[in-house]
Amino acid sequence: MTVEVQALTPVEAWEMLEANQRVVMIDVRSSMEYLFVGHPRGSVHVPWIDAPSWTVNPDFITEVRKVMLGGIGIGEHGDDAPVVLICRSGKRSLEAGKLLINNGFTTVYNVEEGFEGELDGEHHRSTVGGWRFHGLPWEQC
Repeated sequence: MTVEVQALTPVEAWEMLEANQRVVMIDVRSSMEYLFVGHPRGSVHVPWIDAPSWTVNPDFITEVRKVMLGGIGIGEHGDDAPVVLICRSGKRSLEAGKLLINNGFTTVYNVEEGFEGELDGEHHRSTVGGWRFHGLPWEQC
């Protein structure tokens, strides 16, 4: 059986988070995006690509495993908790999800519209899709 990253809309992701306390949402955007643009309430930040090198985080898998082993990601029987990944528009989080699958994670979801969604005709985000567009809970520093 081939395991693949499963797609969710922002609303489906929120409903999953509300229905299952074991679900872990990981925001894979850069530190600047996570802090200053905002992030889904309750998400954990593990950057996929970040300053100063702007290359893929070589410790991404290890950092996600630490989050999962911190007590929230392991069930009574040692099975994987669902991991929901989010980025700005769903592209980086999909790549991150593929890496997780290739490294033994079995239940990985990608929020397709991301936090801000795609650009509209005026080159603005959060107007045609994304977590914020749907009015879901978020916060910023």
